[in-house]
Amino acid sequence: MLTVRLSRGGRKNDPVYTIVVTDSRKPRDGGFLEKLGQYNPHDKTSLKNVKVDRLKALAATGATISDTVRTLLKNQKIAL
Repeated sequence: MLTVRLSRGGRKNDPVYTIVVTDSRKPRDGGFLEKLGQYNPHDKTSLKNVKVDRLKALAATGATISDTVRTLLKNQKIAL
């Protein structure tokens, strides 16, 4: 089953997250199928380069979206 969730990157104590599409059985930072955007918790414009049309298409085909990603999109007023 496909899942849209965050994958952690960056340095120690300075995380940068990537919004990715992955198989739900893979580990958090394991392989992914597609990058959909970035989230930087230390930046004022926290979401960058988000592919909204691709997110909507994945949600329509039955991919699950993690609670964290759903909350981030809701805070940026991006409706799915």
